[in-house]
Amino acid sequence: MTDFASLLLPDRGDPAHALLPLAADGFEAWLKDQSIQVRTLAAAAGFKAKPGELLVLPGRKDGEWSAAFGAAKTPGPWDLAAVAQKLPAGTYRIEGDAPLTGGLGWLLVHHRFDRYLAKPDPIPARILLSRDAAAIAPTVALADAVALVRDLVDTPAADMGPAELADAAEAVAKAHGAEIRVTKGDALDQGYPMIAAVGRAAVRDRAPRLIELEWGDPSHPRVAIVGKGVCFDSGGLDLKPSSAMLLMKKDMGGAAHALALAGLVMGARLPVRLHLLIPAVENAVAGDAFRPGDILRSRKGISVEIGNTDAEGRLVLGDALARAGEDKPVLILDFATLTGAARVALGPDLPALFANDDTLAADIAAAAAAVSDPVWRMPLWSDYGDMIKSTMADINNAGEGGMAGAVTAALFLQRFVPDTTAWAHFDTFAWRPSARPGRPKGGDALGLRAAFAMLKAKFVTP
Repeated sequence: MTDFASLLLPDRGDPAHALLPLAADGFEAWLKDQSIQVRTLAAAAGFKAKPGELLVLPGRKDGEWSAAFGAAKTPGPWDLAAVAQKLPAGTYRIEGDAPLTGGLGWLLVHHRFDRYLAKPDPIPARILLSRDAAAIAPTVALADAVALVRDLVDTPAADMGPAELADAAEAVAKAHGAEIRVTKGDALDQGYPMIAAVGRAAVRDRAPRLIELEWGDPSHPRVAIVGKGVCFDSGGLDLKPSSAMLLMKKDMGGAAHALALAGLVMGARLPVRLHLLIPAVENAVAGDAFRPGDILRSRKGISVEIGNTDAEGRLVLGDALARAGEDKPVLILDFATLTGAARVALGPDLPALFANDDTLAADIAAAAAAVSDPVWRMPLWSDYGDMIKSTMADINNAGEGGMAGAVTAALFLQRFVPDTTAWAHFDTFAWRPSARPGRPKGGDALGLRAAFAMLKAKFVTP
């Protein structure tokens, strides 16, 4: 894990290269006040103070230099990432009176998934000095959480099965003094039949399980966080084509988000009784795999006809959501790489948000805007419930027609949530198909910071 804490330090006046942020609309005024040498440098470099542009300015002594960089009108967490990745190793400080933004992007430029590289290229250590000492630890915690999501999602399924996912949860639990329990075998068969059915075709050491973590004062409001942990999704007997299977190591991305969010909640010591639930399975193909047309029992007592074995995520989430609701939480959040339909509708960057409570949805939207971690609310359109009706069971896991897939998946999940409990469902991609500064191609956290900001606003008194 990258040592982010060594890269963002309090500014105590130590020597550092100065970095001057410039908005494009203020560039000409700044340039007029500069020396002929600086104006010549800017012209030669084509520097116009556009976001991400960097202009190195020589100092008066050997080895002394500073830099100006283009800053966005509305500062965000990724503004410094494009700048940081162009800088050599060294110590830096931001000039001016504006509060430091972009610390998260600065840190994550230093993170890379290199577990399988024989000789990874070294990343220059760029240390940023911050005048806002109180913001350092929370920024480092966010960087650690995002990196955890990325590392878990990027790890190939051969090394990130249900057992390894349980190990990752145990490490987080141990770091924060949380209780952890894992249900598998006969107890899983009896108590969580849909989780057991989805995962039963996997080989023995990749057996399905429900991972649960609890933390916090039992007298505090109970909050449940649920994450889909399908460690690899072949599609089951409704086998995916190879092109669709290629990224299915990321189908545990919801679990990675849930685990990272739980770590943030515990690290910030939010006054909640936290309950984390991760149904961890591999949707494999074997002679005992569950089949199209099967009717499964569920923990909640709802019978489910299997219209498609590739709609397995909602099955394992259904049992986990039912368990979460039994302890009467005030809030349930779930994260899942659930539907291709959400990606068709919103693309890779926008998690689809479904909520049964307008206030909760508004709180998440406000938090998402505040921390530049966008989500987009989609409708829990009850009329589409007819699309997943079954003539032989209480509900069908896929239904017919193929329309409104993200909505019908959310409606399926809603059946397993208590009517009186506020609930939000994040259908997130957990993957970045192309690189951006501070955000390499691969696993990524999308919706994580928005959810955490909402929880802080809800449960921490200003």
